[in-house]
Amino acid sequence: MSNAQLAMVDWRRRTSELYARVRAEADPTVAHALWRAERDVMFRTHPQSPLPPDDPMRTTGVKYWPYNPGVRFELPLEPVQHEQLLDLPISSQGALKLRLLGHVRLPAPLGFELAVWRLHQYGGGLFVPLRDGTAGTSTYSGGRHLLDMVKGADLGGSDTSITIDLNFAYHPACAYDPSWVSPLAPPDNTTVVPVYAGEMLAATPSDPADG
Repeated sequence: MSNAQLAMVDWRRRTSELYARVRAEADPTVAHALWRAERDVMFRTHPQSPLPPDDPMRTTGVKYWPYNPGVRFELPLEPVQHEQLLDLPISSQGALKLRLLGHVRLPAPLGFELAVWRLHQYGGGLFVPLRDGTAGTSTYSGGRHLLDMVKGADLGGSDTSITIDLNFAYHPACAYDPSWVSPLAPPDNTTVVPVYAGEMLAATPSDPADG
């Protein structure tokens, strides 16, 4: 195994450990601050950082909207009646095979559904991407990720529900550097509703709903 491969293993190990600390923290606001701080350290110092060496975010840190407790949900999984498989494009090359497990519905005023996918491979975990109304302006045009359990991004839940916290929406690596390949949000995970939470690409006006 090459040094680069070992570094990627270490990146995923640190990501998994970080999310374990996030799940163990009783206060979601504190957990989010921990997540942001540790991600900034990894993005700045880790050899597998997706940021190019001269990217100003290595100094400034990644940009986020302020934490909003109103967009954290424990949602029941609504199972599908018939199996559905999907070949999901991975950035500019190839595809990732996914199996649809069901949907979660976010309450009003958001009011949209998200498909919950499982990677169709050995050891595959849940995958929940999101492409919302901010895509192409204040967030990456290909969308963001909420959960990607193969990479350790898991906010918890139960045997019947999933924790969805939109404050933890983050960009795939290809949003920072096109040489990376990442799965992008399919139509079932696309909404025109803007989600003013989580990671952003640039500073934007506050959510109008916040007054």
